[in-house]
Parts: sequence; C-alpha cells; structure tokens
Amino acid sequence: MEQQKLKTWAESAPRLINTAAGRTPADLVIKSGRWVNVHTREILDDHDIAIAEGRIAYVGPDASHCIGEDTEIIEAEGRYMIPGLCDGHMHIESGMLTPAEFARAVIPHGTTTMFTDPHEIANVLGLEGVRMMHDEAMMQPVNIFTQMPSCAPSAPGLETTGYEITPDDVTEAMSWPGIIGLGEMMNFPGVINADPKMLAEMAATQAAGKTIGGHYASPDLGPNFHAYAAGGPADDHEGTCEADAIMRVRQGMRSMMRLGSAWYDVETQITVVTEKGLDPRNFILCTDDCHSGTLVNDGHMNRVVRHAIDCGCDPVVALQMATINTATHFGLERELGSITPGRRADVILTSELKTLPIEHVIARGVTIAKDGEGLVDCPHLEWPDHARQTVHLGKNRVAEDFYIKAPEGANAVTANVIGVLENQAPTKALKAELAVEDGLVQMDVDKDVCQIALVERHQALGTTVNGFVSGFGYEGRMAMASTVAHDSHHMIVVGTSHEDMALAANRLGDVGGGVTVFKDGKEIALVELPIAGLMSDEPAKIVSAKAQNMVEAMEACGCTLNNAYMQHSLLALVVIPEIRISDLGLVDVTKFEMTDVIEAAQ
Repeated sequence: MEQQKLKTWAESAPRLINTAAGRTPADLVIKSGRWVNVHTREILDDHDIAIAEGRIAYVGPDASHCIGEDTEIIEAEGRYMIPGLCDGHMHIESGMLTPAEFARAVIPHGTTTMFTDPHEIANVLGLEGVRMMHDEAMMQPVNIFTQMPSCAPSAPGLETTGYEITPDDVTEAMSWPGIIGLGEMMNFPGVINADPKMLAEMAATQAAGKTIGGHYASPDLGPNFHAYAAGGPADDHEGTCEADAIMRVRQGMRSMMRLGSAWYDVETQITVVTEKGLDPRNFILCTDDCHSGTLVNDGHMNRVVRHAIDCGCDPVVALQMATINTATHFGLERELGSITPGRRADVILTSELKTLPIEHVIARGVTIAKDGEGLVDCPHLEWPDHARQTVHLGKNRVAEDFYIKAPEGANAVTANVIGVLENQAPTKALKAELAVEDGLVQMDVDKDVCQIALVERHQALGTTVNGFVSGFGYEGRMAMASTVAHDSHHMIVVGTSHEDMALAANRLGDVGGGVTVFKDGKEIALVELPIAGLMSDEPAKIVSAKAQNMVEAMEACGCTLNNAYMQHSLLALVVIPEIRISDLGLVDVTKFEMTDVIEAAQ
C-alpha cells in the first residue's frame, strides 16, 4: 500500500477545519470505538475518528457529518482506539537492521514513532553515516526522528573511534529536517567538568531549540549528578533503581525507563508511580537496544507497555508513558502522541488494554498493518560501497596475538577481570588468581574466567588488546567475535581458545563485519552485518533466524545468560561502570582511567 506524503499542519488546516465542520468529507472514518484519551486519562465509549490528509480532523460521538461517498470506513466494533506507540530512546543499529528493515519489523507491533540516536554508525562513518541513517529514516511510512550523536568517542582519551563528532558537526546537523535534538550525552564526566567541547555541542542544540539527551551512568546522586543536570541534558535512561528515577524528575529531567533485549529497568523504577504516587507525566518508556530476535518474536514498544502494566501500572498511564509524554518531551505534543485534532493520524485498534494485542495499525491516515502483518512499503537507501567496507584489520590474526604474557619469573598472577551482569548494562570489576605456564597467563575455564580481546578495525593498525572476562560460562574450545562493540565498534573477541579467537577475528575480516561463533576450530554461526559492520539490509525475519542460530551456538558453548550477545556487544562501552576494554587497554570506568590487566605477580 502506498504511503502519502504528509502535509504540514498549516498546509492541512483548511481541510481539517472543513472536514470537522462537515463541509468536506473525510478520507477515513473509524467508527464506534473506545477512545483512549491520553490527555485526560479517560476511556470514552462509542466514539468516531475522522481523518483527512493524514491528520485527525474530528474525534467525537458521531462523525457521520464527515462521511462522503469516497470516505473509507473502518468499524472499530467497540475496540480501544489508542495512539500509535512512541519509543523515546533507541538505537536502530542494535537491531542489526537498517532503518527501513527496523521500521518493517516494528510496524506490526504498533510502533509509529521512534526517537533514534545513530551514534553506533557515527563511530564508524562519522557525520556521513549519521546523514545516511537520517535520510533513510525520513523515507519511512512512520515517524523516525534522529538525534545527532554527541559523543564519538564516548570517552575521549580512553578509546579511539573511526571518526570523531565535533561541535561543528552538531551545528550542521541541527539544520537537517529530521533532527530532533542531541543524542545521549554519554561523556558525563565531560559535562560535570564543563568540558568546552561538550558544552559547545549542547549550546548548539539549545540554540536550535531542540532537546538534549542524557546518559548519566553512575550511581552517584550527589554533587556530580547535580552538576550533570545543570549542564543541560533533559532526560536520562540509565537509571536502574527507584532512587535514580526520583532524583531525575525532581531535578526537572524526564526519567526514561527502558526494557530492551537485555535491559530490565522498568520494574525497579516504575514504583515511583505505582507506589510513591509521583506525577507520571515526567516518565517515559523506551527500549534503548532491541535485537532482531526480540522484534520478531516478542515485540517492541507494545512489549514495554505490557511489561509496565504487568508491573502494576495502570494501563492508560502506561500508554501515556509511551505516547503523549514522549511527544511532549520532544516538543511534538501538537504533532503526535494522542488522538486529537491536528495530530498525525497514528492510531491502533486493540481489543484489550492489558494484554494489548495489536490488531490494526494506522499511520498518517493509512492502514499499515493488520493482525501482525505489515501492509506498507519501507523504502531503502542505496548504501555506498565504502559504507560496506569498514573492517580493516591490517593483518590476519594468529593465536599468538591473543597471548597474555606474565611478568618475568611469575608462577601466578592476580588479574583484573570484567564481570558480566545478567540483564544489566554495568559490569563488575572482579579479581582472579590465574596460573602461569611457559610465561603466559592462563585462563581458568573451570572458574568461568576466559579471555577477551579488542581487535582494532578502523585504521588497519593490526593491534590487539587482551584481557579477561567472567560470566559467560563458556566451556570447551570456542570463540565468539563481533564488530558490534559499543561504542567504538572495533571488534570484540571472547573465547577459551587462542586459535579459535584468531579464526573468528579473521572470518569477520573476510565477510566485512558481523558476529561469528567458532567451536573446536569450526564456525557454527554467522550473522553478516556488511553495513558499517553493524547492520544488515536483509529482512528482520532472516536476520533474526541467523541471530537465533548465533544464540544457540553460544548455548552450545556453555553460555546460559539471557541475551548474552547484548552483554558481549557492550564490553567496550567505556562510559558505563565498572570495568571495560578499549583499543588502548583496560579501563576503570569508576575512575575514568586506564588500569592494568595484571595487578600483581606471585
């Protein structure tokens, strides 16, 4: 079904007024539904919606005066009419999909608006990569607004990215039609210390009248948090507990509560509304990161809303957090987020609010999905060759590249180890006593300590940084490699075998990026991600099937963590405590300084 180009409100106003008055027929009328009004928190039975030129003209008990000979009629038959769902903070690249294929995947789940931060591709392709994401997003039949990435690198001095984002880049991007604000300000130490570059980016955003996204990944709610809030970020999605949510809204920020593929932060924070009784208008639901398997099998924002309801939230309040609250935050309350006159006609019909089956999805006045099936085209951008050739290893890796040499004469060492936490973005800084054989520090698979490496892939330097990680539960001889390595997006390799680690790294060099799993010297799973080493332009169902095979391969190697791939992809995220790996070495994120892999020798 062809999607019409949406006119602005000013262009549509005469038609909307005439339709509401009964002088001009509507294009579409939805009859006899239960209107969920997110402005008043009411459910109003037996109401009609009249739509003209992709916008809502009239909502009331009888739209018969808006119906003409050519008006399409949809019988709601007493179903709930709710606004299209909005994701307040997300990264399309985390789905391993292009904007077009991500849109195709989420449309049947009722997501009609997304606020996306493409800082993954910014680290690989810079401003040009952001522009390509922005341009493909603007082609879609749903609303995809782009936040200009703020932090590439996310932590200057602690990592090296393919490109750096500058204040001039931010200023330029603020003039693009689909840019809604500044992406999450991950360099929170920079904001706290009034770094001129960070302040310049936020000033450019403020001057454009747009929203600054936040990212305060620290449990410290003392003066440092207050300094961060004073710096300008208007929201934050890094809260993990009730105290985090309370502090953010008390300081005038919106608290974004996320349920992604691996982040389960709604249940621990939504009690501020369900038990503490705080005003829910300052709380927003989001996903942050969802991989393709979650989108295909479990849903998107409909999954988040259901989860919030299961956590005790009133269904209409949960819907407010995924519609009008989000629109208001980004200055779009008059444009979307509710079923009211003048707004984009983004409407879902559902027979039940608590379980929220998505039965009929309308965007900009056109039916785009029914009963789980998408019915609209999602156009693709023509991605250039250089966007598909971004894995530059410099040389093939061999087993010796992954050796960790012990101090001379040592029989054992105390090593700093990255500890993975299930369903959480933070890691734990652990210590392990490891043996030394033939001058090399040994892994201890029996105690769940295997090796991690970061393989440089942007400048073809041929360098490899090694360390230790615990929490995956890997057994036997295996390795897993991925060019999705937030946020610098070099290559992360985790394994129990140096030989398999080399095989996995070289395989991704050959295919131009993606994820691979090797077991006993043989590849048992591969997800090709040729665009920036981050995305596939294949349909979500195909990518999801490959990703599911990857999950099963990880399980075959002994890993039982929920969404362990997401944990793997974040091991280089040097702005979330406590300890990470970068192309420069091991990073103590609690201090924002480098630390040694080997702490002491014995």
